[in-house]
Amino acid sequence: CEKGQQWQAALHLLRGMDDESVKADKISYSAAISACGKGGRWQLALDLLGEMQVRTVAPDKVTYNAAISACQQGAQWQLALNVMDVMQTERVSPNLITYNTAISACEKGRQWQLSLELLTAIQAQSLTPDEISYSAAISACEKSGRWER
Repeated sequence: CEKGQQWQAALHLLRGMDDESVKADKISYSAAISACGKGGRWQLALDLLGEMQVRTVAPDKVTYNAAISACQQGAQWQLALNVMDVMQTERVSPNLITYNTAISACEKGRQWQLSLELLTAIQAQSLTPDEISYSAAISACEKSGRWER
């Protein structure tokens, strides 16, 4: 469902787990959040992330990355950064995928300063930026007319 962008089917299956008395876990939620993001339903992805808290299902890096990606795909850079803040508050350490997705969200929002701050934060976390990190940050500068910098 996730790969086919069938967010409705993913959501239906997630809801069907309750009907079958099967407890949805972080893997189920992560897949549904990712499917919603790929289907352009970032609000629904964030609703599912919130639902996890209500149901005492602890999100992991994969779950948070899926939610950040949903925000990125929906051009919601502020929400992507909010999810990243929540992630760190919950003591889930961001990885390179987290940072790259957040940088890409800032790129879409033409937030070149934040993109560069995130690029610096990667190294502060003892991670190594890759081609995706640099490309997204460069693109953010270019889209903002800050490529000369």
